[in-house]
Amino acid sequence: MNYRRQSGILLHPTSLPGPYGIGSFNQAAYQWVDFLHRTRQTLWQVLPLGPTGYGDSPYQSFSSFAGNPYLISLEELVADGLLDGQVLEQAPPFPADRVDYGAIYRWKLPVLREVANSFGRRASPAQQEEFEHFCAENAHWLDDFALFMALKDAHNGLPWNQWPMELRAREPQAIAQAARQHAAAVHNHKLNQWLFYRQWQRLKDYANQRDIQIIGDIPIFVAMDSSDTWTNPQGFHLDEAYQPTMVAGVPPDYFSATGQLWGNPLYRWERMKEDGYRWWLGRIRAALRLYDIVRIDHFRGFAAYWEVPAQEETAVNGRWVPGPGADFFATVRRELGELPIIAEDLGEITPDVIALRNQFQLPGMKILQFAFSTDASDKFLPHNYRRNFVVYTGTHDNDTSRGWYEHSATDKERDFFRRYFRTDGHDAAWTLIEAAMRSVAAMAVVPLQDVLNLGTEARMNLPGRASGNWTWRFQAHQLTPEIEARLLEATTLFGRDPAIYAGKDEEAGGQQGQDAPGIGGQG
Repeated sequence: MNYRRQSGILLHPTSLPGPYGIGSFNQAAYQWVDFLHRTRQTLWQVLPLGPTGYGDSPYQSFSSFAGNPYLISLEELVADGLLDGQVLEQAPPFPADRVDYGAIYRWKLPVLREVANSFGRRASPAQQEEFEHFCAENAHWLDDFALFMALKDAHNGLPWNQWPMELRAREPQAIAQAARQHAAAVHNHKLNQWLFYRQWQRLKDYANQRDIQIIGDIPIFVAMDSSDTWTNPQGFHLDEAYQPTMVAGVPPDYFSATGQLWGNPLYRWERMKEDGYRWWLGRIRAALRLYDIVRIDHFRGFAAYWEVPAQEETAVNGRWVPGPGADFFATVRRELGELPIIAEDLGEITPDVIALRNQFQLPGMKILQFAFSTDASDKFLPHNYRRNFVVYTGTHDNDTSRGWYEHSATDKERDFFRRYFRTDGHDAAWTLIEAAMRSVAAMAVVPLQDVLNLGTEARMNLPGRASGNWTWRFQAHQLTPEIEARLLEATTLFGRDPAIYAGKDEEAGGQQGQDAPGIGGQG
């Protein structure tokens, strides 16, 4: 894909401000889009939007197709006549600067159940018709997902591979009986999905009308405890009792000396190839409904992935296994056409990964925080980029840039940083922001924490930490006029305001030009 020269902000919707404990698709979200528009950002990157469970990670979702009901705006439900406004007056106090997921679970989900229970008498005929149409249009995933969640509720949250065997195996009689027995709960979960998609589509349309595209995230792997594995066990490495035999992770790396043991079940790619990757094609179609551009997390797993026996306690004793490679992406291109995909090509990258990315002309990623551990040849230094990349100061897995410079970077990295940028390091976050904006990379994306110049306390995720992640939120007053002006100036100064190149040819602006054959440059 070819992308114009542009920039944007990485911010997961849970981090938006608001009064009810977690960011949602309320007016604060629309005000956030207005901020992006005023500062001439044309990209808003989010993390996966699926429903989360234990650990609250958006990368461990109960479904690849469903949305997270935590993000549903209660204020919008009041405005739509589906919720009594007095309910909001009874909300408990929530912290403004972080998400307390336990408190959200105890208060917001019961409120949404009441919305579902009263839908028949509160909803207008048009709303009821819209809901019925949504259910019919999405039945291919929604029916299974809603029953899956209803059964999880009925089994006190137990993973599906600990349910009675007839339910694990989806024996037709047991499934039919469960659907009848839990019909009310199934309805509730379906309604939550309609509300989520309805509100998100409104917000996405609002952003698109302001020339802002949404970059979403497709994690390469799915959670073991998900509707995906329950309904497609033949596509995963599971034994006869539906327990995983091989799980995903990465070997020792920048983040961990023992690697990262993710625990996701691995695909039986040979089985998926037999039916033309049907499940994956459906997953990508669903993602393109939610997003304008999709980032495939852990892209290197399509070339080769790290396979770890399920009984291992760390990821050290794993091995590299070939992935589906070019056959997969050729099938995707043949079935769906050219797609707006960004390849998350971080970690242990080998020539086969670079070749796969370049063969399909997918933009890769550059992380500035990684650039200062070697020398001038480092592939993450801006002078080594080519156009077909997305440059980040850091990602959701990194410390904030200020936190990185003050705490995480080594003395060698700090010294190289100061020499490279000819700075004393006093404004490290904005030094990296301006480096990203100035670079030749087609797209520059910056976490909001860096725009706000926040320290480690605002870090979104520390890989390997079991709890305490995904909780950071900003507050509306932090988007000061000074910050807005500084972001706008950097965006225009370094040519990432789309209006600058409007009507000019490629030589003048370079916004649509390609690299030479073998697009993508260094790995």
